[in-house]
Amino acid sequence: MTTKQTGFTLIELMVTIAVLGILLSIAIPSFQNMMLNNRIAAQANQVITALNYTRSEAVKRAATATMCSTNGGVACAGSTNWSTGWMAFADTNGNGTVDGGEAVLRVWPALDGSNTLNAGADLRVTFTATGFATEFNDTFRLCDERGKDDARAITINAMGRSFVKKVTTKCP
Repeated sequence: MTTKQTGFTLIELMVTIAVLGILLSIAIPSFQNMMLNNRIAAQANQVITALNYTRSEAVKRAATATMCSTNGGVACAGSTNWSTGWMAFADTNGNGTVDGGEAVLRVWPALDGSNTLNAGADLRVTFTATGFATEFNDTFRLCDERGKDDARAITINAMGRSFVKKVTTKCP
């Protein structure tokens, strides 16, 4: 009496490995692109959240509030490169710098990955007590390693509303 052996033959195993290799070679680049899209979308939303927070604090306090780039969360960096982080502070005298007696409201950390966030020329965004944006006539450019075709532009209008657009923009 012979017993039947169960299992895979070598040919079946090789075919399965070949099919798996083909599927992975298609899936991995798509997964990496999805991860990059999610990262840049999350970072754009983080900037919008910071802008909305600063604007709401200006309205709530009935005083000027400013958002600027920072390197350590104590003072404004005076740079158009916001990739190192940014902060919001109550700017009671409206001069755009953190002076004695002006409270730092919140500090956001540097961007993850190799993404960059830059403004063209403006060093800060200031909101008045009515929520209007002053001293900012610019667009933030959020870029990742894929370059200008997958970049995001974060714009603030004079009314103080901010929004994100996926556009082809200049990336550093």
